[in-house]
Amino acid sequence: MRDTWLIFRHNTRITLRNKFAILITAAQPLFFLVLFGPIFATFGTWETLVPGLIIQLGLLSAGMAGFGVVFDWRSGVLERLRVTPAGRLPLLLGRVLNNTFTLVVQTVLLVAVAYLIGLRAPLLGVLGAMALVVVLGVSLAALSHAAAMRLNEHLFAPVMMTAVWPLMLLSGTFLPMSMAPQWLGTLSYVSPFRYVLEAMRELFAGTYASGVVAVGVLVVALFAAISLTVGTRVFSRDNA
Repeated sequence: MRDTWLIFRHNTRITLRNKFAILITAAQPLFFLVLFGPIFATFGTWETLVPGLIIQLGLLSAGMAGFGVVFDWRSGVLERLRVTPAGRLPLLLGRVLNNTFTLVVQTVLLVAVAYLIGLRAPLLGVLGAMALVVVLGVSLAALSHAAAMRLNEHLFAPVMMTAVWPLMLLSGTFLPMSMAPQWLGTLSYVSPFRYVLEAMRELFAGTYASGVVAVGVLVVALFAAISLTVGTRVFSRDNA
């Protein structure tokens, strides 16, 4: 725990020194919120759109967290960490928790702006969705770090962006998948983000004890367990 805290604190200090980078990552969902939101609100609701933008933010922020590993690899930081007494799991968890902290800050900013322009979701529902965001952030960051350790440094960005956009669209980020053609709706069930997003939308609508929420919680918990297992094994092996 001590090593994890030290790594988290060190990386968080670096993150907070570069506040502009936090805003840049959140810029795209914020643009969608401000520019697309008023159009969407003419036939949908803010409580439907905002959870989708949170998923988009998670994929763009925590999902691309492996860039930090790429930069550390180039600068020799990973080589220096190998000779420290810190365990390999704390080295990963400290980074992952920092990425999740960044995602939470960005999500709070997004929701705050959404409230200013029309969102009326209950506070309890938003807090429940934030809990899902934390688990989702840990999952995505762990997988992203694993991908960064395995992929060529020049391939990481194009491969991850190629994966992010289909996952984003299949989750129903911008429009509920109930509006999609049957074949596309069926395909979307492969993505864990669909279940998490549907649970968030239920929570934003003020529905807490429902099967949709329960399934979303179960899926994100399983996704986290798998992601952390994969991330830990890859990080430990490549930093042995």
